[in-house]
Amino acid sequence: FAVVSVTFICFVQERGALGFERHYHVTDPFIRRLGLEAELQGHSGCVNCLEWNEKGDLLASGSDDQHTIVWDPLHHKKLLSMHTGHTANIFSVKFLPHSGDRILITGAADSKVHVHDLTVKETIHMFGDHTNRVKRIATAPMWPNTFWSAAEDGLIRQYDLRENSKRSEVLIDLTEYCGQLVEAKCLTVNPQDNNYLAVGASGPFVRLYDIRMIHNHRKSMKQSPSAGVHTFCDRQKPLPDGAAQYYVAGHLPVKLPDYNNRLRVLVATYVTFSPDGTELLVNMGGEQVYLFDLTYKQRPYTFLLPKKCHTSGEVQNGKTSTNGVSNGIHLHSNGFRLSEGRAHVSPQVELPPYLERIKQQANEAFACQLWTQAIQLYSKAVQKAPNNAMLYGNRAAAYMKRKWDGDHYDALRDCLKAISLNPCHLKAHFRLARCLFELKYVAEALECLDDFKGKFPEQAHSSACDALDRDINAALFSKSDNAEDKKGGGPIRLRATGRKDSISEDEMVLRERSYDYKFRYCGHCNTTTDIKEANFFGSNAQYIVSGSDDGSFFIWEKETTNLVRVLQGDESIVNCLQPHPSYCFLATSGIDPVVRLWNPRPESETLNGRVVVDMEGASQANQRRMNADPLEVMLLNMGYRITGLTSGGAGGSDDEDSSEGQVQCRPS
Repeated sequence: FAVVSVTFICFVQERGALGFERHYHVTDPFIRRLGLEAELQGHSGCVNCLEWNEKGDLLASGSDDQHTIVWDPLHHKKLLSMHTGHTANIFSVKFLPHSGDRILITGAADSKVHVHDLTVKETIHMFGDHTNRVKRIATAPMWPNTFWSAAEDGLIRQYDLRENSKRSEVLIDLTEYCGQLVEAKCLTVNPQDNNYLAVGASGPFVRLYDIRMIHNHRKSMKQSPSAGVHTFCDRQKPLPDGAAQYYVAGHLPVKLPDYNNRLRVLVATYVTFSPDGTELLVNMGGEQVYLFDLTYKQRPYTFLLPKKCHTSGEVQNGKTSTNGVSNGIHLHSNGFRLSEGRAHVSPQVELPPYLERIKQQANEAFACQLWTQAIQLYSKAVQKAPNNAMLYGNRAAAYMKRKWDGDHYDALRDCLKAISLNPCHLKAHFRLARCLFELKYVAEALECLDDFKGKFPEQAHSSACDALDRDINAALFSKSDNAEDKKGGGPIRLRATGRKDSISEDEMVLRERSYDYKFRYCGHCNTTTDIKEANFFGSNAQYIVSGSDDGSFFIWEKETTNLVRVLQGDESIVNCLQPHPSYCFLATSGIDPVVRLWNPRPESETLNGRVVVDMEGASQANQRRMNADPLEVMLLNMGYRITGLTSGGAGGSDDEDSSEGQVQCRPS
């Protein structure tokens, strides 16, 4: 009995220690003391990929020099260096699970996937089935001899090392859905349920696939008497229903034509799951970093579904009765309508004193036109008081003033939240109409403004209403000769742009069923490379980290989305950020031929010279950079100073009318 008791106590202590470690190994004080510990030198080209082993005592890197190096990062030592046999830049490196860290997989720009035995420093398998650059490799503990690759030929391939074969099988062919020009850029497997595979590719949509459903479908097709010569990679058969789910930031599909006109490319450069598998993080090239909640899903707020998908009977009080997904805007057959009635009004409880002080600080920042500071303070208060309509309404006003990419959509979301909490929130109603207009939903903006005038007749002839009314009518007049109006020509997000870029009916349906993001993280710039990562930092995913084109990497609080730290990680561009599996320890790399290691520095250490003190200035400069002409960016990379890039406000949206009137100009 005593032995059993001691064993049980040890078990409890071990579990408690593990829980403590997982919760506290990355904390706010540690983040604020994060600094450079060491530089690992050994490569002669850009370091494009990093990978920790499961224990965290080994770090593998791959480079333009076609070598992979395995490091002892805790002692800053190079343990092994080998040429991989690739003839071009290495873009991905992965340890094969359950191989005792003996097997390493690499993917490269030569379209090849190589498997290496590190104990003998030999390449033991070479796969050459892709026809374009291989950008990412994914592995899964539940599939110890299996791995996957994503390449710019639009294919996701699956490999099984148990089979004595030099070929792979096509798991997903994106060209069947999106045309011959689509490129797969990244992929990852859910760490808690290895049956789910996330894929990032050309365009704003991120795809989540059920591998088991796909395999079962293919198996049943083979066993069918009518299967004939069908194979595993039969191009004639789409994915089974329910095997794919798409995610997209709700405003991006509508922005695509504008981005295309400005030669601004949207592409998912990195996808990863949270440690518990419930969230999906995406670094969207050409835009921001987005987090999608895989459990509590919501439709995009401005998703123009076909009219047959929504009737007035299907939507009540901002919720779709068919799937329980919050929508917020009712797209009835006659257009835009807000929720009617006051059935779900939440009583406005006074904020506790400490939150009232935060709100007043935010209001003061707003008055001083410090929009980002105001947003961060409002966000901090929203996290503590998520049912306060005034905080959402005020934050919406700050978003609308700042006007970074995606700000008007976040403002729209805040307005709808404020109205759901307080249907009589006058300013939120009006700001909602303005947001719809700025997002190019002109007809919906007009109907929203008409609803506002009916609900608040005393404001119907205010200067703000008159100004917005003029803007809307001018936009409608300018569109009158356009035969491809959003409401007349079908959802703008579903159209193809050319014959080689044709979108199948199956793809259109999957896009129509997309879910929206939960959080958005701003400040970095991701336009120059297509391998830029964003990751969860901390076993409880408390922080978000991302590389940037300005040579820095950015750290945000996950729940508030507030930027808390910016560090200079490269002389040019930070592409890779891989957090240690159990310590507050971060490995980064980019254009420089080195791997940098970061951890909390001692309090006695001298000032960290790599800290970017002016985080707001760095963020603003990156927003300007993302909206700059590509030629200007090229000149900037060459060292030329462009006036349009270094002065003025961040672009990305049309300017608001300056005469806002009393309903919008100040926070409450």
